[in-house]
Amino acid sequence: MQAIPRHLRRLVRDESGSQVIEYALIIATISIALVVLLVPLTANGSYAPWIDRVLTCLAGRACS
Repeated sequence: MQAIPRHLRRLVRDESGSQVIEYALIIATISIALVVLLVPLTANGSYAPWIDRVLTCLAGRACS
C-alpha cells in the first residue's frame, strides 16, 4: 500500500516532459500571433492575392 504514494511523489517530481510543453506553448503563441497579423494583409479572407504579391517581389519583379 505504501508503494502508491511513493510512485505518486516520484511522478510529481518528474520534470522530463516540462520542456516539451513549454516549447509547444511558445510555438502555439507564435502561430496565433502570425495568424492575427496576417489577417489584415489578406483581401476578403483569402491569402492567395497576398501570396502572389510576395512571390512577385521574391522573383525580382516590381512590387506594388
